Amino acid sequence: MSQTDTPNLQTLQSDATRLREELQMRDQLVQQLSQELFRLVKGNANFMPRPEVSERHMAQMRALREQLQEVEQQVTFYQEQITTRDTEIYQLRQSVQELTDRSRMLEQVVQELPQIYRQKFAERMAPVREKVAMLQRENRQLHAELQSVSYRLAVRTRRTTTGLDLPSFPRAGVRNSPIPTFGHA
Repeated sequence: MSQTDTPNLQTLQSDATRLREELQMRDQLVQQLSQELFRLVKGNANFMPRPEVSERHMAQMRALREQLQEVEQQVTFYQEQITTRDTEIYQLRQSVQELTDRSRMLEQVVQELPQIYRQKFAERMAPVREKVAMLQRENRQLHAELQSVSYRLAVRTRRTTTGLDLPSFPRAGVRNSPIPTFGHA
């Protein structure tokens, strides 16, 4: 409902209320006048209004009835508009409630999404972690085998060589030897 509809609706409602009050006041006045007229006529049997006054009153009564009819038509029109607006308001409130419920549900889903993504990621990572662990075990095993093979190869290579691969040093009698002597011990 737009902001222009709300003041218009309020104006219509206030007009309808004002017209009802005027109608009630006129009804009370007509009731009082009829009671007073009845009292005057009953108390005075000779009382007979003059024809010109009576016609004038009748003309006023006709005018009042016409006004009353117009007011009743306006009240009916306003009541129909109020009923239509009430129906629209009810439908809008239902729509607002449905949309509020839906937005709450969506907010809950949005709040749960990080945990769901973490769970799904963990589920997808489990096979990868297992594969990495298997590859690491296989790598360690292959590394151990490589070290074993390297050691055996080194041992075979040393046995097959005719001499040991030792550094050569000059003889002990030579004075300018790079190895220090500690004397005769």
